[in-house]
Amino acid sequence: MESSTTHLSEGNDRSDRIERNGLNEIAEEEHHGTPAQLFWPWFAANISVLGISYGAFLLGFAISFWQATIVGLVGIVISFLLCGFVALAGKRGHAPTMTLSRAVFGVNGNRLPSLISWMLTVGWETVLVVLAVLATSTVFGRLGWVHGTVAQVIAMVVVIALVVLGGLLGFDFIMKLQQWITIITAVLTVIYMALVLGHINVSAIASLKGGSLPTLIGAFVFMMTGFGLGWVNAAADYSRYLPRKASNTGVVFWTTFGAALPPIILLVFGLLLAGSSTKLSTATANDPIGALTTILPVWYLVPFAFVTVLGLVGGAVLDIYSSGFSLLSVGLRVPRWSAALVDGVIMTLGAIYVVFFSDSFFVAFQGFLITLGVPIAVWCGLFLGDLLLRRAPYDGHDLLDARGRYGSVNWWAILVIVVGTVVGWGLVVNTYAGWLKWQGFLLGPLGLGGRTGAWGGANLGVLVALVLGFAGGLLQVRRVRAQESRPVTTTVVDEEA
Repeated sequence: MESSTTHLSEGNDRSDRIERNGLNEIAEEEHHGTPAQLFWPWFAANISVLGISYGAFLLGFAISFWQATIVGLVGIVISFLLCGFVALAGKRGHAPTMTLSRAVFGVNGNRLPSLISWMLTVGWETVLVVLAVLATSTVFGRLGWVHGTVAQVIAMVVVIALVVLGGLLGFDFIMKLQQWITIITAVLTVIYMALVLGHINVSAIASLKGGSLPTLIGAFVFMMTGFGLGWVNAAADYSRYLPRKASNTGVVFWTTFGAALPPIILLVFGLLLAGSSTKLSTATANDPIGALTTILPVWYLVPFAFVTVLGLVGGAVLDIYSSGFSLLSVGLRVPRWSAALVDGVIMTLGAIYVVFFSDSFFVAFQGFLITLGVPIAVWCGLFLGDLLLRRAPYDGHDLLDARGRYGSVNWWAILVIVVGTVVGWGLVVNTYAGWLKWQGFLLGPLGLGGRTGAWGGANLGVLVALVLGFAGGLLQVRRVRAQESRPVTTTVVDEEA
């Protein structure tokens, strides 16, 4: 495993160098920064105008404006609060999320959740790149520059180049990039909102009818999987450089606040737009961001394309950076930057398929979120249950050694994630891919009306998976205490823990 060789400090700018740290614990002399600095990467990763499109997605559940607003806000905040707690583990353990996950699953047992994490992050990379390509090509077409396939190819080359560059250079470059993305996209997004404000129709919004409880739960689950649950497996990656004396409360707050603030604002505005126009809401399902250009004046199309690409790149850069860690944790023995390059190739192939061969973006998108949302919810519950039990620091050396305190495989954790996933899939319905129609097999036997019943679209499986995982983590008290009874070899006790 590649060791830490790059010294990073606030007085020594290495943002133009390739980061050398991989799965290893960050050396104490490289600790720097404050919890407040976590605001920038998390805000930038979620300032994308895709948040506006979620207004149309949410109203697609046939609920009222006020129901959608409440469900959306609660789903966003709770899901990103989970990220805040996972980020706390990064500050305490000074290692990537999927390295710290080895304390729960064992060094080799962690290959399973690492594979799930890798699939999720690569999936999100692809989604964000596809959105940037579709939106940019739409803008190019409206301006009369280039049309169709040519516009899509040009946009894809530019977007992928930006994302891969960020993934290769690593932490310091990303932190600086995200600060600029935050500022620029925030300003340009506010201008966009001001320009389309006249398209809001209050009477149309007020006429939207409310939905049932199962429908509301389904919308809530969609928001959780679309926001925080898509980031939990990477949340510790950006807090691992913080000094051990950094405030625990600050880590949780700034992660949650930075990540939740932009989508909350964008979602409410998106609900106002989508609720005002059925035509716009329908168009958003096929081209979530490109559809938003149809209500813009031509002179603002170039700034809109700029803010769109920046916002989506901000999220994709974090994903490709973290997906590299997941791939390393699966067992690929290459430097971190090489793993990011491998992910970039796979991301490119996935984007090509979705852009040029898939019929509907939203169909593939929602199916992806539901299917991977279940196992990642189990993992999140397990990880947080384990974290709640821990009083002593993680041992950075043993996290890399299957003969150490964390062992090779924790079969209990493997059993929990497998059972939790099977049960979770039995309580969700996925009509977006023919080969996944077997999901929801527990809805009938449990008296919930089957796949076509009222509870079929509630996707309870994600919430059940999260609870089962958390309970499974809490049941490992004896294992955690046995680990902590051994002296720590490479770290110092977190004074605030």
